[in-house]
Amino acid sequence: MENPTIDKETLELAAQDVRRVIERQKEERQILITQMNILFVTNTALLSFLTISRLITIFSLFSALEIFLFFINFLLLIWALLPRKFFISPNLEENKENKGNEEKKEKLEFPEDYLTFSAQEYHLQMLADLRETYNKNQKQVDDISLALKYATGVTAGITVVALLHQVTVYFIPELQKL
Repeated sequence: MENPTIDKETLELAAQDVRRVIERQKEERQILITQMNILFVTNTALLSFLTISRLITIFSLFSALEIFLFFINFLLLIWALLPRKFFISPNLEENKENKGNEEKKEKLEFPEDYLTFSAQEYHLQMLADLRETYNKNQKQVDDISLALKYATGVTAGITVVALLHQVTVYFIPELQKL
């Protein structure tokens, strides 16, 4: 693990960069939560609109489609909302899971093994740990993002169907039976 050619200042800069990237990942996760809240509010508003206008209460092809899309959309939003395990340190998390299971690849114990490192070894190990933590957490963020992307598309679909339903009922009376 030792590499005497790495400058201390370079290690510090790398550590700052990795911490900045992880902080950005936390911000991205918070933005996704905000977007999820906006989609919940939008869907609730659409459902309220359809209920108040009594469009959803009278059975038609449009109301059946709207109810189906709402069901799918709320499932997607709940999928995005599901609790996920976010990692702090890969070694801490893996050691908790592997207690008593010594035949697996040897893992470092924090802080015992880390305290035996030189400053350079410690920085290098922490950089490797932070990178692994970022990669594990990014999968969780990507899952939330994917669910919200699908939910956004379904919300747009609900809006189009609701507008077509509104136009059909109020402006084309012959098509009210659809």
